[in-house]
Amino acid sequence: MEFNGLLTATVFLPLAGAIVIAALLRSGGKVHLFATLVLLADLVLSGLVLSLYDRGGAERFQIIDRFNWFGEGAIIGSASFTASYHLAVDGLSAPLVLLTGLLGLAAVLASWSIQTRVKEYFVWLLVLQTAVMGVFAAQDFLLFFLFWELELVPMYMLISIWGTGRKEYSAMKFLVFTILGGAFMLVGIIAVALTSNLATFDMTQLSLMGISSSSVVPVGLIFWFFVAAFAIKLPVWPVHTWLPDAHTDAPTAVSIMLAGVLLKMGGYGLIRVCVGMFPELEHAQTYAWVLAVLAVVGVLYGAIVTLRQTDLKRLIAYSSVSHMGLVLLGVAVGVGGGTLFGSDSENVAGLALAGASMQMFTHGTITGLLFLLVGLVYEKAHTRYIPDLGGLAGRMPLIACGFLIAGLASLGLPGLSGFVAEVMVFLGSFKAFAWPTALAAFGIVIAAGYILWMLERVLFGPRKERFDLITDASILEAAPAVMLTASIVVIGVYPSLLTDYFGAGIAHLSQVSDLVSAGK
Repeated sequence: MEFNGLLTATVFLPLAGAIVIAALLRSGGKVHLFATLVLLADLVLSGLVLSLYDRGGAERFQIIDRFNWFGEGAIIGSASFTASYHLAVDGLSAPLVLLTGLLGLAAVLASWSIQTRVKEYFVWLLVLQTAVMGVFAAQDFLLFFLFWELELVPMYMLISIWGTGRKEYSAMKFLVFTILGGAFMLVGIIAVALTSNLATFDMTQLSLMGISSSSVVPVGLIFWFFVAAFAIKLPVWPVHTWLPDAHTDAPTAVSIMLAGVLLKMGGYGLIRVCVGMFPELEHAQTYAWVLAVLAVVGVLYGAIVTLRQTDLKRLIAYSSVSHMGLVLLGVAVGVGGGTLFGSDSENVAGLALAGASMQMFTHGTITGLLFLLVGLVYEKAHTRYIPDLGGLAGRMPLIACGFLIAGLASLGLPGLSGFVAEVMVFLGSFKAFAWPTALAAFGIVIAAGYILWMLERVLFGPRKERFDLITDASILEAAPAVMLTASIVVIGVYPSLLTDYFGAGIAHLSQVSDLVSAGK
């Protein structure tokens, strides 16, 4: 047994807050304030997790909370298995814990306008925070799966009750797709349990031992079970169709969490499991090319479809499909590893995977800010239909400034966080996938088109008469926007604040390190 306590507090503080709200609080104003204080404390804890992680330490996994659920004596069939309550972070997950804390606070601050079923709303929002935190901290497959599935219930409830438009349809579509992904993951976990040389669900041990070809189920099939599970959540074309509907009909805070951290669960799983636990894939180069092609199709398809959107939320949702394609491109490089680069695998695969990790963090803050600002525009203008907007910058300078920074970061302007991540992915992937990388880079050109066109149509030009009395964001409304804007600018100017963490985490992935050793 090893118990630090910090990660457990970080993961379960929101759940404890949800229980207090459900059991003790009645007043709507008190519920708002209490939920805000809980997630502010959770952000502080997540910041402590990142600051206490020693990037240069000999131990990959740190800040450990662990005790056995059942040990060697537990017999399943003819085999003996161990499973444990095991929380820990490495350089890959520690920044994502911070991202979850940051966006959780932004989401609760964006929810102060909620007036119906207030207690229930904040209970589900806090439960969602615990579920996502748990995914990034869990180091046991059973615990990981538990947190992964826990996220379904609050997200479904938040969309179906407090959403707009076809909210029941969108919530059910999200639920069906995500349950399907969970089913693939469960099959993969069971297949790992049947592997003849393994007797554990511990993800840290599996990262060291690797899931090898001695399994009862072919290792390549296990690999694709996990890819399917994580690809649905990322989401990857063509299993992306749930995302635009969910975003369009979800309340603002839920869109912030959905784009900011829930999609990152898919990317995190691809890197942690599909890259880190399969060092002996027989057809790694072929698999890598399949993933690279899917990535490029996602980048270009998402960008082209975004050009045709007239709803602000759907525009940002489809742009997320495009930007998550860059994460998959980095993963493809990691899967191919030394079969594509030989002795240069350390520099190339490590750079691409670190870029994919950075893309997850930066995309989370950028799209979180965009959805926050779209929500503010909708509350004040009562429309998200782009042709009906225009000239808002004169009446809403704070919101317009936030839109400009988030939009320019999304298209990869140097000096902002989006540029750093995209450059790292492209530099890491070009040697392995020259033409696919060039096509993906063209997707960024298209992104410049739809972002700049959106900004011009919404913020500038002649202002319609009905918007002459529209007001700018209040101090409370501007607070989460300032917080996210600051992170975009600071990471853009000083990216090593995060790249050092991601670099340390990627360096420890078994496949990359094994291939580096083989190359040497």
